[in-house]
Amino acid sequence: MNTWTLAALAAYFVLMLAIGLFAWRKSTQDSAGYLLAGRSLSPAVAALSAGASDMSGWLLLGLPGALYVSGLVEAWIAIGLTVGAAANWIIVAPRLREATERLGNALTIPQFLANRFPEQGTVLRVVSAVVIVGFFTVYTASGMVGGGKLFETAFAGVLPDTGLSDYMLGILITAGIVLAYTMIGGFLAVSLTDFVQGMIMMTALVVMPLVILSDLGGSAALSLGAVPQEGFLSLTQGASLVGVISAVTWGLGYFGQPHIIVRFMAIDRVENVARAGVIGMGWMVISLVGAVLVGLAGRAYAEGNGLPVSDPETIFIILSGLLFHPAVTGFLYAALLAAIMSTISSQLLVSSSSLTEDFYRLFLRRSASEREAVNIGRLSVALVAAAALVIAADPESEVLGLVANAWAGFGAAFGPLILLALTWPRMTGAGAVAGLVTGAGVVAAWIALGWNKAFLSGPGLYEIVPGFTAAFAAIVLVSLTRPSRTEAG
Repeated sequence: MNTWTLAALAAYFVLMLAIGLFAWRKSTQDSAGYLLAGRSLSPAVAALSAGASDMSGWLLLGLPGALYVSGLVEAWIAIGLTVGAAANWIIVAPRLREATERLGNALTIPQFLANRFPEQGTVLRVVSAVVIVGFFTVYTASGMVGGGKLFETAFAGVLPDTGLSDYMLGILITAGIVLAYTMIGGFLAVSLTDFVQGMIMMTALVVMPLVILSDLGGSAALSLGAVPQEGFLSLTQGASLVGVISAVTWGLGYFGQPHIIVRFMAIDRVENVARAGVIGMGWMVISLVGAVLVGLAGRAYAEGNGLPVSDPETIFIILSGLLFHPAVTGFLYAALLAAIMSTISSQLLVSSSSLTEDFYRLFLRRSASEREAVNIGRLSVALVAAAALVIAADPESEVLGLVANAWAGFGAAFGPLILLALTWPRMTGAGAVAGLVTGAGVVAAWIALGWNKAFLSGPGLYEIVPGFTAAFAAIVLVSLTRPSRTEAG
């Protein structure tokens, strides 16, 4: 490992910690500041924070790896995500920003649901918090797996002998840095680091495919077409209807991702939501196209140069070390860590907010001071991180698989719930509880039965499809048959 590479990574770590210290001085005096930055995010910071916390290591590991193996047909996931994200900015963002402030100045999604449906407020807060902490522990583990894979692939034989594997040491380093700036600086630190990390990620995803294609030489289309796999550049070759539906419906998950939609709640003014949406979608399209090209061009490069790739999800890491000056390699590794750390920090903070506001303050210490609540929030961050470390300790874990399960869980449990709570006045608290439990339960059962891998003697159907559908139906049916005794907010 070159000194330039290590210096670039060290500079990145120092920058993240410096941002954490800056945020600590600015916005950690009370719960509103620590958990939501006092609703003060500018459109650009909110947009890139939402994007960076959304994409995670999946953007530079999971998606390129899937395209490396199967070809362009895997791009249906990116298409579905783009449509879903756009709908999220248009439908959910402005309504949620306005409603959460109007209905009791809610700091968390469970608080908003409780204020929207007061007749079922306590139940909604508790069940929502359980779902958030449970699925986010798995989701956070996926990010740690990405960090472990980076250190295992890029730093083999370089890291000091500690008695731990390079994989486990990588997980601990990644988690340690994230914990430091998240616990110190709270939501503002997470959002500001997300902004910087988002810029690094996008730059890397523009530079990497351009360099790979230029190294291949000749026409980019001809170079990619040389991959010895039929239909490698086809969106339909080998695709089944169930497979396309499973891929495209990833987009449904956006409506129910607490770590993403909480960014909408923190934008400084409702009027700035539309501007943030334009910035966010521009960033997302550029980044997704770059990730698709990394997978396709990476496969072409590996085939053309006889490059052995044992784990397709590490193609970005491998090519970063082969094709670039060591200083640039360090920047690219930092981009991957940025993708991983931005999501982990967001998920830890949202889990922490639920444990603090929807458990501790609700049941244990209603009279807790603001300072006490902030300290409990910091402790909660550490507890969730420790649980995620246990899950991530398995080196055989796949980033895309862990992300897929957690994404579906949130999308089905909260997606229909948030959409209808913001757009359908007749929705009731009983309907909200029914939808939340049904969505999470169907997703968990679908995974347990293995129907996401094989369904009706064919390919598996992504669990978000039955989960989202069942939750939506449950909300509507229960709301119509059990009208609320209180007026909707």
